[in-house]
Amino acid sequence: MGVLDGKSAIVTGSARGIGRATAELLASQGAQVLINDLDGDIAEQAANEISGETAVFAGDLTAGDAPDRLVKAALDAFGKIDIIVNNAGYTVDGPIHKMSDDQFQAMLDIHTVVPFRVIRAAAPHLREPAKKEREEGREVFRKIVNVSSTSGTFGNAGQANYSAAKAGVVGLTKTLAKEWGQFKINVNAVAFGFIDTRLTQAKVDDNAMEIHGEKVQLGIPEQLRQMASMLIPLGRPATPEEAAGGVFFLCTPWSNYVHGQTLHITGGMFGGMTG
Repeated sequence: MGVLDGKSAIVTGSARGIGRATAELLASQGAQVLINDLDGDIAEQAANEISGETAVFAGDLTAGDAPDRLVKAALDAFGKIDIIVNNAGYTVDGPIHKMSDDQFQAMLDIHTVVPFRVIRAAAPHLREPAKKEREEGREVFRKIVNVSSTSGTFGNAGQANYSAAKAGVVGLTKTLAKEWGQFKINVNAVAFGFIDTRLTQAKVDDNAMEIHGEKVQLGIPEQLRQMASMLIPLGRPATPEEAAGGVFFLCTPWSNYVHGQTLHITGGMFGGMTG
């Protein structure tokens, strides 16, 4: 028996890193999970390796009607949607005076516009069942968890684009919580600090990904990585599995009265409990 038995979830960007760890945790607790990634082969591999019922939607969620097709894929596979985790994203860093329009817009597109479009596409399949349940006098909670960052709540030098996009996620979350609370749809965000993933590993040539046919360098300078023990009271970055724990909490019945919040998962960095 799992705490999420009978629930169906979409986790974007879930073939690697925090998304993969989140998908694994949800599935281990009984949820059906739709795996999404840019790379179809990696998404299929992840779906096959995760124990439990999974489905796959491969593709760039910033492209055309991809969010609508993502939601349709979940409905075709599972028949309903109970949980959405908007996790997909990457970074393109640089000082603001050297940042191009395309670099700025790319971060807004993947981190703010995509979650909006996914939620909008899923809206009828979350709201209409909730209306019927309300008429019947029943409370059935559904969950939306949007992934933000301490860059969005505190700012971060070299990440004007990413920070603006992640701040937008917080505003989207709080507004949606006000609109959809009446339907017992909990809408919350997590703001991650230093999590040990491709985005925060060493900035070396082979730590890269391809977006729209162009190579995007991932990672941060080693000097910044070495500062983690001084900046984080717990003394180290989080593992993807530790990061996924906070997301999981916001997907469970234990968070039914947690609404419109941003949970900082930082190991105490920046105080860890403000924003």
